Amino acid sequence: MDKNLTTDNPIAIQALMSETVFAIPGSVMPIVETQTVGSQHTSPQQGHFEASAEEFVYQGDKSTGVLFILRYPDYPYFSPQAEEAFLKTIGALQLNADNVAVLNLANPHNPNEWKQIMQFFQPKKITLLGVEPTSLKLPEIGHNSYMRGKIATVFNTFSFEEMFADVQKKKLFWNEFKTFIQS
Repeated sequence: MDKNLTTDNPIAIQALMSETVFAIPGSVMPIVETQTVGSQHTSPQQGHFEASAEEFVYQGDKSTGVLFILRYPDYPYFSPQAEEAFLKTIGALQLNADNVAVLNLANPHNPNEWKQIMQFFQPKKITLLGVEPTSLKLPEIGHNSYMRGKIATVFNTFSFEEMFADVQKKKLFWNEFKTFIQS
């Protein structure tokens, strides 16, 4: 009996493979690539698979110091509607998916440890999108509020789904987020 394992889930692919995987035309599978800490080679598209003592699977570029942390258990990063809103939001501030890093804490390969996140990403500006700061052992931070540390500033806000459901939350987010990113 021939036993084949097939998947188009990028998280599962990351766990099963250690070499570069490229998208097949017409497929929904992203371009993904393994990378060792210290290597400067990055994938031209969506996902990064970092291999180190503590592994992080993330999207984008961590070298810019802008990090978005979210927790979407049903998606590799965002829901389709949230991804569209995210790209429009950062695009309005001259950012794009290639010059920010996005970390989904729901990915079982990503440690939910603040110290490891800080050490690996070395961010200057961190946005928590619907992630409770206390889940990362941070002090409580009100929604659309900041916590300034020695190394980075953390902006805590709602998930995009929460903002879709409440226009007031969206307005509060946008006003503070503009100030945060432009500071």
